[in-house]
Amino acid sequence: MRIVLAGTGSGVGKTTISTGIMRALSKKYKVQPFKVGPDYIDPTYHTLATGNPSRNLDTFFMSDGQIRQSFERGLKNSKSNLGIIEGVRGLYEGLSPITDVGNTASVAKALNSPVILILNSRSLVKSAAAIVLGFKTLDPQIKIRGVILNQVKNKKHFLKTKESVEKLSGTEVIGGLPRSDEISVEQRHLGLVPAVERENIKGYIEKWGKVIEENIDLDCLLTIMKESHKIPKGREDIWLKENPNKVKIGVALDEIFTFYYKENLEALTDNNAEIVPFSPYHDEELPDVDALYFGGGYPEIFSTELESNQSMRMSVKKFHLEGRPIYAECGGLMYLTRSINHKEMCNVFSFDSIMTKKPQALSYVIAKTKNDNIITKKDEIFHGHEFHYSKLLLKGKNSFAFEILRGKGIKNSLDGIMSKNTVASYVHTHVAACPQFASNLAISASEISN
Repeated sequence: MRIVLAGTGSGVGKTTISTGIMRALSKKYKVQPFKVGPDYIDPTYHTLATGNPSRNLDTFFMSDGQIRQSFERGLKNSKSNLGIIEGVRGLYEGLSPITDVGNTASVAKALNSPVILILNSRSLVKSAAAIVLGFKTLDPQIKIRGVILNQVKNKKHFLKTKESVEKLSGTEVIGGLPRSDEISVEQRHLGLVPAVERENIKGYIEKWGKVIEENIDLDCLLTIMKESHKIPKGREDIWLKENPNKVKIGVALDEIFTFYYKENLEALTDNNAEIVPFSPYHDEELPDVDALYFGGGYPEIFSTELESNQSMRMSVKKFHLEGRPIYAECGGLMYLTRSINHKEMCNVFSFDSIMTKKPQALSYVIAKTKNDNIITKKDEIFHGHEFHYSKLLLKGKNSFAFEILRGKGIKNSLDGIMSKNTVASYVHTHVAACPQFASNLAISASEISN
């Protein structure tokens, strides 16, 4: 049983509606959530709503076989037979104005999944039917089985729009959500505020679930999910398993460093790595581990707190000077610089990082390995993504691990700045797009520990 919740565009309420549906159904069923696209923030809402970690599905990162493998792994791990997939942007928005790579439609096709279209119906009645018709006829392979109307003015508006969509487009309207402040939440420059930062976010999610229960025909939604046809054949492994030795990898996990793909951590575990969580914010020093992994997050928001934890910063610098492996992405990269907005950091790299008002990069990335490093070998190509409002004030001569074939990188189409056994990059990596990531990091940790 599965469904894709897709929007006609960005800003139509996909995340609040999807999260609300997940919460409402989780009261009776085990729900496994998914998110289309390179997104760390929306999945935190899904996870709180369902109690199961949300997983990303992305056809720029994954083959169709990997999409199916990842989807089925998610259901198996959560012991659920009900998968809810929140789309990204508009149903057909992806890398190309013509093809499907990176869009929600490609995931729906890979899984042969029915689609529910979410539409902002403010000031629309008959035109809503025209929009639905356009989405249905553009690609007949996409099975749009239902419509949710958002921003409905009142009952009269809902009933008129429902009649129009159902009679003119032949598509069932399974509900309409009223205009309400109850289904809105604070925004930040990377999207919704990460759920882990908000003590009251569960209260928001409960409200969204209640609004969904009152305004969406969940029985109809479940019927559509039950009528899903079989997932097509073809499965492909998501990562390599090549490290035979047991190692310990410290992973920065707290309210600051939260941007990790679930599969990246699972792949490390599958490569005989014990994940040891630690907090650069709260802990005084590093745990006894063989390697470190710093994901992305919002270190700039907590730069004062990170600066105050001098013992941790010195512990990270010492770990680096001893030549032990450190891998860092985006916010993790910033933490390893000398400072963030003039607040002292770890000084693994002796240059500063600053925040800017405008995004410095927003792109899918194709990277080619320039120099052997702890996660890839020379000439290997992998995919990732970059999205940040910071930049590095580089000084002197620097060594880089990656040549950026698509995207921006740190400077001059280069990324993955290197020092000893440390690699820090603006590129966010998903193990499906870099299958050797976990095995190589674990092997690097094993070589140093032995």
